[in-house]
Amino acid sequence: MRRHLVAPICLLSALALGAGTASAAGHPQWAETGTAYTDTLGGGQGLATRADGSLLYRGLADIPLGLRIKGWNHIGDPDIARGHTFDAYQGPDTATSKMFAVTTPSGKRYEYVHRLNPGEKLNNSFATISPDGQWLVSGEWGEQRRLQVFPTPLLNPSTPQAGGDLKESWQITLDKPVRDIQGCDFVTDTRLLCASNDATTTLFPEPHPLLQVDLPHKVNGRPITGTVKSLFALPQRSVCKGAFETEGIDYDVNSGALRVEMIPPGVCAVGTAVYSYKQAGG
Repeated sequence: MRRHLVAPICLLSALALGAGTASAAGHPQWAETGTAYTDTLGGGQGLATRADGSLLYRGLADIPLGLRIKGWNHIGDPDIARGHTFDAYQGPDTATSKMFAVTTPSGKRYEYVHRLNPGEKLNNSFATISPDGQWLVSGEWGEQRRLQVFPTPLLNPSTPQAGGDLKESWQITLDKPVRDIQGCDFVTDTRLLCASNDATTTLFPEPHPLLQVDLPHKVNGRPITGTVKSLFALPQRSVCKGAFETEGIDYDVNSGALRVEMIPPGVCAVGTAVYSYKQAGG
């Protein structure tokens, strides 16, 4: 994820232009159901649904001082699984590793550091956990044809139980390139939805597309190839003019609610829009 340095100033109201959303033919239809807002410093990097249905937000202000001192200066889109919170951290441009922090239901935090493989980018934009809790999927910045897969810290018995080194297990190879993925979340065992910040329309017809990645079977610790489809363009609505930035994504399996964050341009960037959707068709 791109870093943000935003000063707290008055938020200008965004234009409320609610509309239904049409998806690619042959795929589920997602209907827009509402818009909420969160402050960008405290919640503009991502979100996840707790077991009780409430939302956990992450922003740059949420990085603990102890982790900042260690050089972890960016936090990505989080996930929650089995009551554990998984946060994706990255360091400066000279970093040779990335880190996943796991906070247990009791509040204990463990740090799992992954040393970069040859050719791997330092970016750590998000963490999402497979429905069985055994695999953590993450991604890099820029144009990519893969998502990275790690054993889920703590939940996968192959990982150290009190933090430590975390090695990549395998990858999800994508059948076509994607660009600037800010977050992904599992909708089913074999489907992810991913929020892209790509505004160029060179890879997909839509700017800032919501992407669907379909897998031939659930993740199981072996290499797999995913099929990528663009469903629709994420909203860009604001009284401010300029470049928008897509951020985190979350799917609540209990309510069926899909939420995606969008940071508006200019002075409006102090507030992040959170767009909600419900699946309207199969």
